[in-house]
Amino acid sequence: MTDAVLATLSTPDGPFTVLEDDRGRVLASGWTADAERVFARIAERHRPTRVLDGHVAAADAVDAYYAGETDHVMQVPVHQVGTDLFAEGWRRLRDVPAGTTLTYTAFASVMGRPDAVRAAASVCARNAPALFVPCHRVLRSDGSLGGFAWGLDVKRALLERESVSVDALV
Repeated sequence: MTDAVLATLSTPDGPFTVLEDDRGRVLASGWTADAERVFARIAERHRPTRVLDGHVAAADAVDAYYAGETDHVMQVPVHQVGTDLFAEGWRRLRDVPAGTTLTYTAFASVMGRPDAVRAAASVCARNAPALFVPCHRVLRSDGSLGGFAWGLDVKRALLERESVSVDALV
């Protein structure tokens, strides 16, 4: 991969930085203005060699998401590189509709590997295009929020925005 475009967008949850390749696919994204934090989500050997600041195609979908049209981000193309297990997990995450959550245990079952709960958690932890691949919709087996690379406050806000009741989530 050679060229990519980087843009930081303003959102109610803070700055949201998106890195897209030259085909308009999101490589990585997150709630930060620090480009290095976003780049760090991608294995070094898969990072673009040249990054330009500019407009990203995903910006309209992000705006739509924050305007309440949460499904638009699922139409944005993404590109992630990983093992078959990770690729399947990332594909399955995109099938989890807004307004619903899964536990890591349930997510492992959806991936076709019901005993691979730790692997399911790793799929979420290594997810680079946050929001576009909604790992924030996966919770601990006890229903608590668990981890999120961009902070639990952002995870909670995303779930609330998607009309998931988070009263019981700690």
